[in-house]
Order: sequence, then structure tokens, then C-alpha cells
Amino acid sequence: MTGKDSPQYLAAADFICKNLRLQPVPSIPEIMLYTAHSGSGLGRLTRLDGAVSAAPYWAYHWAGGAVLARHILSQPKTVSDRHVLDLGSGSGLVAIAAANAGAAHVTAIDIDIHAIAAIDLNAATNGIKIETLQADILDASPPACDLILAGDVFYDARLASRVLPFFTRCRAAGIDVLIGDPGRAPFPRERLRLVTTYAVADFGAEMENVCGVYSL
Repeated sequence: MTGKDSPQYLAAADFICKNLRLQPVPSIPEIMLYTAHSGSGLGRLTRLDGAVSAAPYWAYHWAGGAVLARHILSQPKTVSDRHVLDLGSGSGLVAIAAANAGAAHVTAIDIDIHAIAAIDLNAATNGIKIETLQADILDASPPACDLILAGDVFYDARLASRVLPFFTRCRAAGIDVLIGDPGRAPFPRERLRLVTTYAVADFGAEMENVCGVYSL
């Protein structure tokens, strides 16, 4: 875990401000994010402190997060007055949507210090406050919250094998779980219940596609 006064965090925030563009999210135009473009130079971030850094998922919008954000903004009672945790928050899109929709408290968690810096910057840009935490909690006890939101966390089979048991433990502890996903290969559709669908854009796609919001 790295503090927000650390050189790594400050360098990440500086890189984002200097190299990414603030622009509205496709399908969620009411939210602005620092977003990568062809001249962002993300390749410079392939190494951090001598170790290979996480892929820069925080620099893009992804369909799983977009569909979850769209649902939250369309149905604010989903998060209203609740303590919400956004797992694998990336850019903070889902967390920002939850805060805008009236959540009592929002915590955004990610393993990448660049994501934490991006979430803080994006939250400030959208005029809201979010608690951020750099951590891997998938092997931990269920967190203290009412609702877990997770957009696009089933893109990798190895990650999926950790995420689903964590969600199962959280649900057994009485925590609601909502997942946004466009139907990526490791997605365990048979273990989940479809709540609703929306047409949203995915990174790199020119057209909007129908994606789902699911509960455990």
C-alpha cells in the first residue's frame, strides 16, 4: 500500500494531469474522466519502482463500468443513503456515479496507485468526494459496507477465480453485490441473476452494445 504523499502517487497524479484528456464518458456524458488518447504515452508506465506495473485500465472507460454507472444514475435508489464499495474501481466511474446518485459513503478500491490518483482527480473534477484505498481485499473478510459494485471484474480467468468466492462470502454476510459486464469469456453467467440491460459503449468500440447488470 502506498500513501498519497508518496513520490509514486504524486508522480501518477502529475502524469495523468499532463498526459490524459478530460472528456465526457461515452454513454454517460454527465460524468467527466481523465481519458487516454493516442498521444498519452502510457508505455512510459510499464515499469514502476523497478517492477512491472498493472495494466492502465484506469485510463479508459469499459462497458462493465459504464452499464453499472448508467443503472445507478437511472435508478438512484440502488445506492441512496447506503455505504457503497466500488471494487476494482479503475477510473472511478462507478464510484462517481454512486456518489452522484446519493450514496451515504463511497469507497473506491484498486490495486494500482495510478488508479487511486485517477479516481481522486476524476472525483474532484466531478465535484464529489470519494474515499480511495489501494489494496487487494479479495482474500480478506467481507468489508463494512451495504453494497459492493463491480464493473468488468471478470475479464481474466485467474481473477474471476478469486472474485466469485469473495462475492459469495460478502453475500453470505448480508452485503448486496451488483456486477456490470458485457459478457466477457470468464463471466459466470450461470451463477448470477440478470437485473437489467442498457446499451453502452465499450473502450475501442464505435457502436453501443447491450450489456448487463447482475446480482449474486
